[in-house]
Amino acid sequence: MAKALWNGVVLAESSTYELVEGNVYFPGASVNREYLRESDTHTVCPWKGTASYFSVEVNGQLNKDAAWYYPAPKPAAANIKDHVAFWRGVKVER
Repeated sequence: MAKALWNGVVLAESSTYELVEGNVYFPGASVNREYLRESDTHTVCPWKGTASYFSVEVNGQLNKDAAWYYPAPKPAAANIKDHVAFWRGVKVER
């Protein structure tokens, strides 16, 4: 079971997930989207593609760009389509 926590709230929890480059990618259905806010940030990975970001907001506190996903990953990263990963102080347990 993997779990992502920030500011005392469970952001995602799932018994199935993808592990890529040390990051846990949670299936989209396991993510508590009420805490996610769309971001204009995008980055490019040569083998995964273009990442989009969410900021996380819990109890009035904002963690900018603390979650990311690949809406259209390249074929080598097809296993993380519709998955979300976390960083920037979000505690991820496995």
